[in-house]
Amino acid sequence: MGLSVKVKPTLAEATDLLEKAFRGRNLAVVIGTCRVDYEGRASSTLESGERILVVKEDGSVLVHRPTGYEPVNWQPPKCLMTVRRDEGGVIVTASRAQPKETVAIEFSDISLAVTGNLADSGEFALHVTELQMKQAMLTAPDLVEPGLKPIQQEKSLGEAGFTDIFAEDRNGNLVVVEIKRNAATKDAVTQLQRYLDTLRKRINRPIRGIIAAPELRKSAQPMLDSLRLEFVAVAPEKCFSALKSRKDMKLSQFLA
Repeated sequence: MGLSVKVKPTLAEATDLLEKAFRGRNLAVVIGTCRVDYEGRASSTLESGERILVVKEDGSVLVHRPTGYEPVNWQPPKCLMTVRRDEGGVIVTASRAQPKETVAIEFSDISLAVTGNLADSGEFALHVTELQMKQAMLTAPDLVEPGLKPIQQEKSLGEAGFTDIFAEDRNGNLVVVEIKRNAATKDAVTQLQRYLDTLRKRINRPIRGIIAAPELRKSAQPMLDSLRLEFVAVAPEKCFSALKSRKDMKLSQFLA
């Protein structure tokens, strides 16, 4: 981590620091009193107040107020960044050509200025539980396949156990969906087949079996094929997005 930190810099010092940062495509964080004007697809003005400006190395720009996690003004990556002095203070401008829009942040006072580079090569892992994956597939059945209609969750099959999702496909066939948060193994295939064997003794209708998981172990593929079962790759990230977009809806709305 190579950072340059200036506490209560003069406006001239802050201008010089930011000019070098923008030229080198470096990170810049500024805390101070500023006014923000936006012109583009609409227009807005944010009157003077103490805020945090973040300009990232990819040219994305965020202006944060003292509370809340969302920026009050922002611009996506690849902005053209400029900084200049005028009588009122330091003006930082972020502009884009397509679509044409500009955000101008005018600082009258700066308490802190930080510039430099951050090293980050860590991989991101989203931790979604199996229960959350099931909730996502119940509220957004298209994650499994288009036209799927959930009938029941946790359907009891006596000694055989409980199905994750009992549903009907768009052709009227019954479907048992077995959900695994991690890569599905032979055990998952065996478990699904046990459910199907039990149901076929009770119900005189075509029944399909689907394993929904991030991936299927290679060792499980031959057994899956021989039993004529199906596998659908469902990423935890997609489940998370489905839950987030439908967080105000109840699961009962999606059960037939």
